Amino acid sequence: MINYDLTKIRAIIFDVDGVLSHNTVNTDEQGNPLRTINIKDGYAIQLAVKMGLRLAIMTGGRSDTVEQRYRYLGLQDIFMGCSVKVQTYEAFKQQYGLSDAQLMYMGDDIPDLEVMRRVGCPVCPADACPEVQEQSLYISHVGGGDGCARDVIEQVLRAQGLWMKDARAFGW
Repeated sequence: MINYDLTKIRAIIFDVDGVLSHNTVNTDEQGNPLRTINIKDGYAIQLAVKMGLRLAIMTGGRSDTVEQRYRYLGLQDIFMGCSVKVQTYEAFKQQYGLSDAQLMYMGDDIPDLEVMRRVGCPVCPADACPEVQEQSLYISHVGGGDGCARDVIEQVLRAQGLWMKDARAFGW
């Protein structure tokens, strides 16, 4: 269980590689990464969006297929090519009038640390690097790409009384 008042959370930001997808990435003939995406993460993401939780992804990578997948699931805030994530984080926070205490960030590696040091609720997958694990209030029992997003989204929605609340939970 996440040791934080999850009723405060209004938005969750996810890194992509190592969080929403596995750490090991195959490539196509042109060298473009082929990412795996966990279906249970996808279900939780689209449900959270339906229930009014703001979700975003923030990644250093660039991928049309990643953007297409998360737009399909209802995400409006997809930030790609973030070389310094904390700048994007501050702009996101300001755009929606959010405080650090209202934000959760799930990251797995060094580029995520600056944002994780600012958010109220920093979390990570089981296979995050040691520095990220030290910064996290919660380490998921599953690794990146294996349902860690579902884990934290479900905890937030349960705490807010929104998990399985109505008919929206039973469809895509």
